[in-house]
Amino acid sequence: QVQLVESGGGLVQPGGSLRLSCAASISISSIYHMGWYRQAPGKQRELVASITSDGSTNYADSVKGRFTISRDNAKNTVYLQMNSLKPEDTAVLYCRAETKVPFYRGYWGQGTQVTVSS
Repeated sequence: QVQLVESGGGLVQPGGSLRLSCAASISISSIYHMGWYRQAPGKQRELVASITSDGSTNYADSVKGRFTISRDNAKNTVYLQMNSLKPEDTAVLYCRAETKVPFYRGYWGQGTQVTVSS
């Protein structure tokens, strides 16, 4: 019932920045949890950053101080600002949404490629 559309991925040099967007088909005020996960080749998918409906945020240790998750309720969009990018940040980034009314359910976006390379 919830569609998530990511955008903003691409190729960037080390030290550069990208801003990812995830647009939801419903009001993000109705979504308990939204987050960004990444999956590098041969690696497990891991949580990068998350934000709850009350504004609480959480970050993976590897991105603290470099990435910032934010939301714009009017646009039903969550963002991930990525600064000081490193080659090890190369991955497919997926938007995730979880609802809990009337019961818990999770949704994935299609993913957007982030490549950090010289």
